[in-house]
Amino acid sequence: MRLLLVEDDDHVAAALSAVLARHGFHVTHARSGEEALQALLPDTRAPFGVVLLDLGLPDQDGFEVCGRIRKRSTTPVIMVTARADVRSRIHGLNLGADDYVVKPYDTGELLARIHAVSRRAVPGEAESDDAAAGPAEPLRLGPMLIELPTRQVSVDGTPVPLTRKEFDLLALLAQRPGVVFRREQIISEVWRTSWEGTGRTLEVHIASLRSKLGLPALIETVRGVGYRLVAPAA
Repeated sequence: MRLLLVEDDDHVAAALSAVLARHGFHVTHARSGEEALQALLPDTRAPFGVVLLDLGLPDQDGFEVCGRIRKRSTTPVIMVTARADVRSRIHGLNLGADDYVVKPYDTGELLARIHAVSRRAVPGEAESDDAAAGPAEPLRLGPMLIELPTRQVSVDGTPVPLTRKEFDLLALLAQRPGVVFRREQIISEVWRTSWEGTGRTLEVHIASLRSKLGLPALIETVRGVGYRLVAPAA
């Protein structure tokens, strides 16, 4: 995958580029917003799969760059920044960023988020692959079985009726067991809106899932961050 890294600190960019290269990414480094926008112009090479965008750029704010990218491209954008306040996260997601990662971050988590947004960016490709290979494989986590195509869930063979949002929330967490999802990311992906004013809704849905599934330890609260699914024992 080609990846565009927009970062004005050469030392940070060099270190991250080396890690990304070891994981099979072909990295192009842009040091400014204008350089990033020029790199995204159509050319004969394969398009970029993901843009990693720092916000503190020398020529223009990263939020402005994200807005300009969205006007010309659907390439997934992950904001990677030291700005940890909730307002910045909300603003970034509302501008069209696909994810928001705060520095310092765990490299493994960043790689997982890159793969996640790139998978979501090519639904047509995924659908054609599924059509050729047959129905998607069910997700089996201990006594719980999640059938994505039919949106059915069962525990120890007993069907568990879930609302649409409850299923979407469970499926999101279950596809990456052990990975912590930030609250803002869950709200963005499941409710397609910003965190502001929706936090209580998420908490209610988490509580409802724990109750209906009869597995209270299934979804773990990571204090101050979000939630992750802990695969239950068989």
